[in-house]
Amino acid sequence: MVGTAGGEVGRGGETSQTLDRGLRLLHLVADASGGLTVTEAATRLGIGRAAVYRLVGPLTTHGMLRRDADGRLRIGAGVLHLARRAQPLLAEGALPALRRLAEQAGATAHLTVVDGGEGVALAVVEPSWTSFHVAYRTGARHPLDRGAAGRAILAGRSGAAEPVSSSGELESGAYGVAAPVLGVPGLEASVGVVALAPLDVTLVGPQVLAAATAVAATLR
Repeated sequence: MVGTAGGEVGRGGETSQTLDRGLRLLHLVADASGGLTVTEAATRLGIGRAAVYRLVGPLTTHGMLRRDADGRLRIGAGVLHLARRAQPLLAEGALPALRRLAEQAGATAHLTVVDGGEGVALAVVEPSWTSFHVAYRTGARHPLDRGAAGRAILAGRSGAAEPVSSSGELESGAYGVAAPVLGVPGLEASVGVVALAPLDVTLVGPQVLAAATAVAATLR
């Protein structure tokens, strides 16, 4: 009985190690814009090429990885499918903080995430007490280098958490303030507000930053 239990524990440990290596491999490939060769992956994981091939097989079967024409490992469409399935959960988790922010600032609040190199409005909440406010469509896309939401995400890549403001960069007459959502593994996002009149950054900035921090705490 002791020998059997020990064997079960051993197999469980091997399974955990294989899973850990597979997840680490996915992260390595995702972070390599030009993909990775099997040799490069083996070196970074500290394992042999044969072990990498054993990881690549099932990950490729499930669409998590793919091999390009040069044989380099790249992220597969299966990862995108999982990411899109997770988006409603992200939006749901962010809604309480967005509602508070919209009411505090009297402006339309939003959670913007990176998708395909662009910013996408994943969740939008409009204030309940204003006579006029911006109607910001969920799913709206824009370049990351234009608008407060995208530029906040770019700033977050270097660890900067300060609010970013914009004026008329995406739509004439629209003003925005946003802050990056930091500390959530695998997520690049920002929380912000957009309004039809200039926003007082000294007042709205801390509100946006607090909302971004609350969203990050919820999603961790």
